[in-house]
Amino acid sequence: MKPPNEIPDRLERRVAYAAEVQAATGIDEMMIRRLVHAFYDRVRADGLLGPIFSARIGDWTPHLERMCAFWSSVMLMSGRYHGRPMPAHAPLPIAAEHFDHWLALFAATARETCPPAAAAQFVAKAEAIAQSLERGVALSKGVDLEPGERLHAVSGPVTQAG
Repeated sequence: MKPPNEIPDRLERRVAYAAEVQAATGIDEMMIRRLVHAFYDRVRADGLLGPIFSARIGDWTPHLERMCAFWSSVMLMSGRYHGRPMPAHAPLPIAAEHFDHWLALFAATARETCPPAAAAQFVAKAEAIAQSLERGVALSKGVDLEPGERLHAVSGPVTQAG
């Protein structure tokens, strides 16, 4: 066992992780900001997702800052985000098609605004987040999705076609 002074503390581990991610992908706070702002510009103009967001967000500045903090915490382990995404998403009128569309917009935006290695990292994290949120939203509606099932807006889960 290493002596206590040789064990890096949590902050040092986060800084080291962020440096590794940045070296491997180029992801930094500015890239996160560009991606988040470009993505939500698309969301606001989108026919499916725009109305859901506009019904709940009046002032976009705090939301965009919160999303930058969220993605900074996800991608760089910055610890800047301190929210609870599930309670915010659970009551929304969303289902599988919304998650799929969100992912498609996010992936397209990441590929247009980030280098390939960074875009791949962002998309992989977004896919995991969307899957987790969809399952959580389903559970909040009393639907326990089985593997391969997706949340359907009207009748509960639907089996995803292979």
